[in-house]
Amino acid sequence: MKTLSEDVSTREIIKYLNKLENRISNIENRLRIFSGEESTIETPGSENSNETLAKEKNEDQLELRIGQFWLAKVGIVVLIIGFAFLLTLPYENFPLGIPSLIGFLLAGSLALLSRYGKNNFPYICSYLTGGAFVLLYFATLRLHFFSLTSIFGNIFFEIILLLIISAITLAYSIKKRSVYFSALSLTFAFATAIVSDNSFFLFFVTAFLSALVIYLKIKFQWQNLVIYGIVLAFFTHLLWFLNNPVIGKTFQLVSSPDINVLFLLLYASIFLFGNYMGEKTSEDYHTIISNALSIVFSYGLFLLITFIQYSSVIGFYHLTASIIFLMFSVLYWTKFKSKYSTFILAMTGYLALSVAIIIQFELPNFFIWLCWQSLLVLSTSVWFRSRFIVTANFIIYLLIIIAYLVYEGKINAVSISYGVVALLSARILNWKKDKLELKTEYMRNFYLLIALLIIPYALYNVLPPEFVGLSWLAVAIIYYALNIILKNKKYRWMALLTLLLTVVYVFILGISSSSSTYKIVSFLILGIVLILLSIIYSRNKLKAEK
Repeated sequence: MKTLSEDVSTREIIKYLNKLENRISNIENRLRIFSGEESTIETPGSENSNETLAKEKNEDQLELRIGQFWLAKVGIVVLIIGFAFLLTLPYENFPLGIPSLIGFLLAGSLALLSRYGKNNFPYICSYLTGGAFVLLYFATLRLHFFSLTSIFGNIFFEIILLLIISAITLAYSIKKRSVYFSALSLTFAFATAIVSDNSFFLFFVTAFLSALVIYLKIKFQWQNLVIYGIVLAFFTHLLWFLNNPVIGKTFQLVSSPDINVLFLLLYASIFLFGNYMGEKTSEDYHTIISNALSIVFSYGLFLLITFIQYSSVIGFYHLTASIIFLMFSVLYWTKFKSKYSTFILAMTGYLALSVAIIIQFELPNFFIWLCWQSLLVLSTSVWFRSRFIVTANFIIYLLIIIAYLVYEGKINAVSISYGVVALLSARILNWKKDKLELKTEYMRNFYLLIALLIIPYALYNVLPPEFVGLSWLAVAIIYYALNIILKNKKYRWMALLTLLLTVVYVFILGISSSSSTYKIVSFLILGIVLILLSIIYSRNKLKAEK
């Protein structure tokens, strides 16, 4: 029988164990909450409660992001703009260097704040550092601009100081591996080129900075910096073309020196070559976008300026542009098998070549050269395996013929080129049809139909009536020869149709013609040819039956 003391001790032990179990349960619940595990016990409305908590959490994160990042960005931008307005005040009763000195002090203050607060407020301090660089550049700019008199008698020293500040900003960006500070340093350097108001200095600085952008892109893989550099480079050249209105000059179009357009091609070549360099074997969307921007901006501005400053060498400039863009289209195709960049480059090169032809030759002679150019376009587009270029070239070829007929009103001797080009184009499409991602059968037939109609019509307009029938007969024989050489029955049908047309023409003209010599010669030759062809058809039939 248990004693009283034993019974009490047993109850105390059980009570202690119960308390210990409760504590362990509380610890487990707390650990489950902090680890993000969901309770296995579902209570009514728990699902709605979880959704509400998630929504509140997202709202809190958005609010925190706006409050921590965006308010800092906007606030510092507003602060810097306010300081800039402060520096542009006239300060009539103060020495010349006071506004710049105030700017230097403000820039130093922002730099000190960012340095001592970077541990607690890193994002705000980063923006403050950027603001300090902006104020430093603006205060230096104030030494020469925004006042009636300047501290420097020559703008040369001002440009040197601005370039030094741009270089310091670039060095800081490389040290911090910051693409944003690199973009800021590029902005400073391009702005320096603009305010220099010297054409060749602006061109060479823009070319150097374009190469610098490519270097930073290759070294740090800053793809977006290339797009920003492209915009800055061509915007800078555009401002020069508009006579630098941002520095207070009268708005007008500037076209001298003439070779400024070659610098546009240089900028584009630098960006295109930069995207071509590297170990990549395929183009990404950054490459496509940056290439498209550099091509459109460069040749668009090139085209505008050359028409404003029209001179005898403009055709040569456009021919140079054509060679450069077509060369890069070949490079991008051979390395990347690029569809988009190659298409844009090739079409721009063809456009530049067309403009060069139009400038070089008089109307309507350039239509013939454009016709032969379409053959070059087709040949390269087949090699590029670009159905877009093939289709576009076919449409442009038709438009060239229509434009020529509308302007000239008739087909003459040189118009036979349209027929010859149509025959060659059909041959190229048939020769390389397996390389194209496009059903070209109808397109080839249409090319052959154009040749079938244009060549006889051109001969009809060019030759005396007595020789038209004989010339058509020669064309039919040529078609038969092509059928034998190329093993293509379409040429046999073309020969047969041309021959029937010849028979009709000879009979009509033979009856109405007063020349006995023509009647005898044309009927004899035509009769002999028809008999020979009949014999050939008969022999072919016998061979087929055997």
